[in-house]
Amino acid sequence: MSDNFIQMGFLKRLHNKYFYAALAFVIWILFFDRNSLIFRYKNIKELKDVKRQREFYMREIKKDSESIDELLTDSATLEKFAREKYLMKKNNEDIFLIVKEDED
Repeated sequence: MSDNFIQMGFLKRLHNKYFYAALAFVIWILFFDRNSLIFRYKNIKELKDVKRQREFYMREIKKDSESIDELLTDSATLEKFAREKYLMKKNNEDIFLIVKEDED
């Protein structure tokens, strides 16, 4: 008998206009609104990706700043960089390049 009363109470709530209005509001917020949960999930995911990229670029900037500072202060490092990167040489030197081929 108590199951009958529970079902009747539940059915009364289903026929209430406020229930339909609240249900429509929840559905609208979840799926159709400009700030829907789906849109918020995508934004949170994109924000995490942007933060990860920012951290990567901040580390790269720090590393490059240290390299530039070292190149500007140490002439031996500057000479090594010029020889390796731009294949510069002294007048009495010869440069031989050894190119390794990929083994596929």
